[in-house]
Amino acid sequence: MTQIDDLPIRDELRGKTPYGAPVIDVRARLNINENPYPLPDPLVDRITELVREAAYQLNRYPDRDAVRLREELANYLTRTTAHRVGSANVWAANGSNEVIQQLLHAFGGPGRIALGFEPSYSMHAMISQSTGTRWISGPRNNDFSIDPQAAATAIAERRPDVVFICAPNNPTGTAVDGQTIRLLYDAAQTASDNRCGALVVVDEAYAEFSRRPSHLALIEGRPNLVISRTMSKAFGAAGLRLGYLAADPAIVKAVQLVRLPYHLSTITQATALAALEYTDTLLGYVEELKKERDRLAVGLQEHGCEVTASDANFLQFGIFDDPHAVWLALLERGVLVRDNGVPGRLRVTVGTADENDAFLEAMAEVLPPR
Repeated sequence: MTQIDDLPIRDELRGKTPYGAPVIDVRARLNINENPYPLPDPLVDRITELVREAAYQLNRYPDRDAVRLREELANYLTRTTAHRVGSANVWAANGSNEVIQQLLHAFGGPGRIALGFEPSYSMHAMISQSTGTRWISGPRNNDFSIDPQAAATAIAERRPDVVFICAPNNPTGTAVDGQTIRLLYDAAQTASDNRCGALVVVDEAYAEFSRRPSHLALIEGRPNLVISRTMSKAFGAAGLRLGYLAADPAIVKAVQLVRLPYHLSTITQATALAALEYTDTLLGYVEELKKERDRLAVGLQEHGCEVTASDANFLQFGIFDDPHAVWLALLERGVLVRDNGVPGRLRVTVGTADENDAFLEAMAEVLPPR
């Protein structure tokens, strides 16, 4: 049987494995940071209505610039962050991963460097490598926060073309303050070999779960700063695959140079527009998940676990001599969490109250309370 390495594949892709996590039928699947709440019936009805209308136009190509969707995303950002942006500041794609891919096609590529502070979202490195962009891992503190001076030094030494800052960070949940963003942005512009500076991408996939405000306001006066967002988490729409960015309008024009023609389907645009009509309802679920997150943190600490302070919809916990053995013991009890390879630690997604109870009950058997 032919293997991948028998093909004339690019050398930098040899030996790589696709991104993914186990999908196992268990009573509590808490490993991939999904929102556990199904969409409410009125929203499902509205999606059905808009998709039915859109279906009559499927013989036509979709709006390639997703004008109405970008207007509504801009309205959502303006209303929830108190910082006004217009549709010219917003771009949408098939999940935030495609947003990242488009940015790297436009600003990365062969001969260019991307830098992120690991452990962080693994797709930043994977998409960098898939676009021929050299990936460099920057430092984090022992508590998984970013040391601004150490990070700025790494940027000065490595001179990246693209810098990724995950805020809140996945898989640790740690927040990043605005002062750090500003410092690293300035460092990236100063260090860059490019007369136009370097791109800085702040990945806010979990922003709605954060105790801190969005960094959206920082795009003013910073033409190379991008805020990346998704509807997968707070909107409970992981199956929709809708991500978006906010930035200077010139950034939007740049990614339009590399986006595939008609990349965002008519059905995707209609479904996203329906979801945005129910923002208040869906953000109400977010508030419930934040309460459950804090309850889980207390429960884990009662079992003697060290819990990384989280501003996301998940918790990193440990410290275990053999985290994979704990992962397997939980799985045997019907609870699936994530082993990200962070030494001594696992990650659990915040689920429904019942799912979280199942997780804590399993933890009580695996690691009795102190």
